[in-house]
Amino acid sequence: MSADGRVRPHYREFAQWLAQQTPDAIERKRAEADLAFRRVGITFAVYGDNAGTERLIPFDMIPRIIPADEWSLLQRGLEQRVRALNMFIDDIYHEQHIIRAGVVPAEQIYRNAQYRPEMQGIRVASDIYAHIAGIDIVRAGAGEFYVLEDNLRVPSGVSYMLEDRKMMMRLYPELFASHKVAPVEHYPDLLLDNLRSVAPVGVIDPTVVVMTPGMYNSAYFEHAFLAQQMGVELVEGKDLFVNNNAVWMRTTRGPKRVDVIYRRLDDDFLDPLAFRADSALGVPGLLSVYRAGRVTLANAIGTGVADDKSIYPYVPAIIRFYLSEEPVLNNVPTYQCRHAKELDYTLANLAQLVVKEVHGAGGYGMLVGPASSAREIEDFRARLLARPDGYIAQPTLALSNCPTFVENGVAPRHIDLRPFVLSGKTISMVPGGLTRVALREGSLVVNSSQGGGTKDTWVLEQ
Repeated sequence: MSADGRVRPHYREFAQWLAQQTPDAIERKRAEADLAFRRVGITFAVYGDNAGTERLIPFDMIPRIIPADEWSLLQRGLEQRVRALNMFIDDIYHEQHIIRAGVVPAEQIYRNAQYRPEMQGIRVASDIYAHIAGIDIVRAGAGEFYVLEDNLRVPSGVSYMLEDRKMMMRLYPELFASHKVAPVEHYPDLLLDNLRSVAPVGVIDPTVVVMTPGMYNSAYFEHAFLAQQMGVELVEGKDLFVNNNAVWMRTTRGPKRVDVIYRRLDDDFLDPLAFRADSALGVPGLLSVYRAGRVTLANAIGTGVADDKSIYPYVPAIIRFYLSEEPVLNNVPTYQCRHAKELDYTLANLAQLVVKEVHGAGGYGMLVGPASSAREIEDFRARLLARPDGYIAQPTLALSNCPTFVENGVAPRHIDLRPFVLSGKTISMVPGGLTRVALREGSLVVNSSQGGGTKDTWVLEQ
């Protein structure tokens, strides 16, 4: 609803339908959804939760609805941002024009834990590094969109987007007859086409695999799901080996050459000869084949240098530098605590700010000032003083709400949106993305690892 209590035009038809549903009918559908998700095995990990490490994905049946004109704006901004970030990563590992121009300080690159000197000078297929990007977007008080975070290493959650849509169509097919909702089920086809398009030079019919750390990884369901949906093999490091400067997969019919690896494990574990020697998850010699241009890794090694929170404040300048355009989507104003004046401001306003670790992820290692106790704020103050260059701070945005089913009925809960942007020969995406919802009242943390849930995201076609 708008501030004056009227239902927004793009929600009007859904609101009328919802008003006709009885609580018992809704509860039966929720139970049906839980049972179906349990059968499929859609789980995620909530670390530190006493109830157990594996839980069903909390799915809410009230969709987030985006009108066509708003999605058009978002799509334009997402394409612009991902194009510039890929150009930035390519530049960092080659000519470094942006460093020489003084736009991004050299120390922000070379001291970045995600910078990989091993990638310096390596030419990757089509100069694409972030083949799959998950860009987190929030909407604030005046209705404006902000990019909250760029996820360029191994962004997850797209399987939830697909399963949420499948569940809504199963439970309420009549809604899709009365609403012109843009489809998302073709994402696996788009992903496979994208991966095949960046195969090594000269490969006509590339073999693509999904590489997983294994069944104990919290996102293993998604790894298996995407492999199955694309019709490609799901492999672990032990299933692959290097021979004659190529990567091979062990099969029942003998070794098979692998051309493109959609890897779902971090850089450190990819090759024990190049990175962590104690890694049992990777493939010895993989980097040497990669350097020779005889296999494509998606996403590329070293891509994380661009999604680190210490680089985030520079993204608007990165867009201007490479594209000579103004950013379509805004950044959240950000204070870099490595600067003395910005640290002083942060320390004086901890109770009003959100403070994040520059290398943090999943909602861990952060302070939400307005939701924290005096003791928590003082404990965080000590951490900040001990290592100021490890943190950034941002104002606490008045994130938009979406009606959500909770124990006591329907109530507003904060949401964000993670669209998935695919980069290959072209940039493509399915309309919408994964809407995440903070299920705890007043919470601003939507991460599933922190107990958040998900919603189906409808982009209405014109």
